[in-house]
Amino acid sequence: MRFITYVLTCLATLILASGAALAADSYTLDTGHSFPRFAINHFGFSTHRGQFNKTAGKIVLDRAAKTGSVEITVQTASIGTGDPKLEEHLRSPDFFNVEKFPTMVYRAKTIKFNGDVPVSAEGELTLLGVTKPLTLTISRVVCAQHSFYKKEDCGAEVTGTLKRSEFGMTKYVPAVGDEVTLYIQVESLKD
Repeated sequence: MRFITYVLTCLATLILASGAALAADSYTLDTGHSFPRFAINHFGFSTHRGQFNKTAGKIVLDRAAKTGSVEITVQTASIGTGDPKLEEHLRSPDFFNVEKFPTMVYRAKTIKFNGDVPVSAEGELTLLGVTKPLTLTISRVVCAQHSFYKKEDCGAEVTGTLKRSEFGMTKYVPAVGDEVTLYIQVESLKD
């Protein structure tokens, strides 16, 4: 009798665990509508802005458990500023060193919720071979049926700040700012 109870308990645990795993929704980044943008002080004269044009990744949200994860890969050579000479310099070993480090990766295993809405991601950014903690703030979250793709689409505005020197990118600090502000528009389609 104990054996049967044990087997039934194990089966119930497996069923509950598989049900919990099914509660999480997986989304693939919409690469045509997701762009990491940055702003940095330029010699005290202006705030210089740019963006990365090639980004891919996955987002997992478990709204019932109020958890989730993020993994985003950015192609560093895809940097765009509107100035081809500046972009070439930013791709050089002075800054992103794209030959040696063609990607930067953000991974978050913790997404915090306020009620049913994600409000922050606590993770790590790997840039120039250096990995450091980075918390991103999530706002303006909207999830709805996409009119073209006919599946759920989730969009959000994501912001954060980092010090580039902590990743070994020290060229022209402090004349060109050390603090970089991130503005990331994100859209992702449910798998």
